[in-house]
Amino acid sequence: MTAPNRNTLWAETLVSELAAAGVGAVCLAPGSRSTPLTVAFAAHDGIRTFSHLDERSAAFFALGRARVTGTPTPVVCTSGTAAANFHPAVLEANESRVPLLLLTADRPPELHDSGANQTTDQEQLYGDAVRWYRTLAEPEPEPRKLRSLRVTAARAVVEATGTPPGPVHLNVPFRKPLEPTPVEGDVPEDLRDTAPLGTTGRDGPFVRADRGDLAPQETTVSDLAAAIETTDRGLIVTGPADRPTPARDTLGDLAAATGFPVLADPLSGHRFGAHTDCDGATVCGGYDSYLDASDAVPDPEFVLRFGASPTSKVLRKYLAGTGARQVLVDTAGGWREAEFTATDLVAAAPDRLASAVADAVDGGGAANYRNRFERLERRYWDAIDSAVEGATSVDDGGGRGQPDAPLFEGAVLNAVAAECPPETTLFVSNSMPVRDLDRFGEPRAEPMRTLGNRGVSGIDGITSTALGAGSAADGPLVLAIGDVAFYHDMNGLLALRRCGVDATIVLLNNDGGGIFHKLPVESFDPPFTEQFRTPHGLEFSPAGALYGFPVDQFEALAPFRSAFSDAVGSGETNLLSVRLDAERSHRRREAIHEAVCEAVLSGE
Repeated sequence: MTAPNRNTLWAETLVSELAAAGVGAVCLAPGSRSTPLTVAFAAHDGIRTFSHLDERSAAFFALGRARVTGTPTPVVCTSGTAAANFHPAVLEANESRVPLLLLTADRPPELHDSGANQTTDQEQLYGDAVRWYRTLAEPEPEPRKLRSLRVTAARAVVEATGTPPGPVHLNVPFRKPLEPTPVEGDVPEDLRDTAPLGTTGRDGPFVRADRGDLAPQETTVSDLAAAIETTDRGLIVTGPADRPTPARDTLGDLAAATGFPVLADPLSGHRFGAHTDCDGATVCGGYDSYLDASDAVPDPEFVLRFGASPTSKVLRKYLAGTGARQVLVDTAGGWREAEFTATDLVAAAPDRLASAVADAVDGGGAANYRNRFERLERRYWDAIDSAVEGATSVDDGGGRGQPDAPLFEGAVLNAVAAECPPETTLFVSNSMPVRDLDRFGEPRAEPMRTLGNRGVSGIDGITSTALGAGSAADGPLVLAIGDVAFYHDMNGLLALRRCGVDATIVLLNNDGGGIFHKLPVESFDPPFTEQFRTPHGLEFSPAGALYGFPVDQFEALAPFRSAFSDAVGSGETNLLSVRLDAERSHRRREAIHEAVCEAVLSGE
């Protein structure tokens, strides 16, 4: 039995080769021109389909799945503006090194530049933000073309998961008929006999690729080991991770072997897990405050850096001002250090370099330097516990605090980080939530996967990315998101029902862009309130009725914490909306920061 027409043959061949290359799921957005691809994916038994009405949400959902799996979930759309709606996710995938495969259907060449409906120039639509791009040949049941199609599909997966991973764009033109309508003579009956490779492929992917795992040079390892052995004051800094499962044990071994404290970004994969409780490994999360305290810590002499640029501006500026030798370790040999003060760039797989250096080092950092960080961490989190409790209580006139006092964002993120069950996936939005997790998320031994879109740090597509991650992850999903980001991607909530995902959503509703209180423009009002903070006055409870989940409102910490613990892992979606005052929250952050710095310094 042969395909009913050449479009069906073409799409089925492409889809079967993607499946052979390891693709196990796809995001489909409805449209006419993409019909051959949609029908082929829907009919393939080995590929799970996720249907999305909104192309932007579909692309971010696919990006979220890839953050967890490390393999692309292709996203399919029709021609025209549908393809343009993939662009924000493409930019994020490019900068944060997440594999993403875009399959954009297109009109045939003769309709371009003709004024034909829903036709625009889709050639290289995403510019240099993609790792690889091809416009496929027009469908034809010809042996060489079918083999070329399989090679292209296999290469697309290889390029998307290469070094570094990122987005790949295949533009796929089709003529009508787009449905699997029989067209007499369109596909030869003996095609399987005349083109066996093109029609049936090989056992496994048509092209197998092995890029290897970049090992460090022996001379590099020796040089780093020698430098570490003569360094009293050294640090390991881990920024947001590229890989879905960073090698926590390997980094713990390196920390123990070198004696260097680890300053772990909350998105690095190294702040939460059993390695934080291992002998000889000091994992720190309070640096965003105490490094800002004058003379709290002597400048390091040597810094070993993994991952992307840290979330903490305090940490970035601290490192820029130290004058220490700073070694950037990057699998792709990319430069991701915008202060331009690093001294070395090592192109190597971080886990392989960490393991090699740990094995080569014979002694390292001075114990008193590491002990100082350990003391700072203890004092910092003790001070945070006291400050958060004090900041969320009011005096009742008799010297006693009231547990139902108004909240601020940092207390919420502190509670979320502490209360998430083991193996939770916590997705945190840009703007203030990720910064509050950085400052208030205490390291813990219970493992937790923390994710965020820090490539270009947009607030669009956050909900969809989180739900995509949840669709691929084991364990509960928690999304901590601000109100403006929630508004931006309310369309993404449809995936809860259509894609079978559940989540505990913590909505930080401070009626606008609270982050702008951190900027000097705050003192210029107007235009600050209307043009920057942009109060929206929206009540988000109706979203629960629209998308089918309960909504609870909170203005105090104790009831929120209790409700959050009940909701996480319940197997149902819950929206916990926390009412906040943006300016008051920011003033409290400032007061807590000052109090913490004073408490830390008073103990030194």
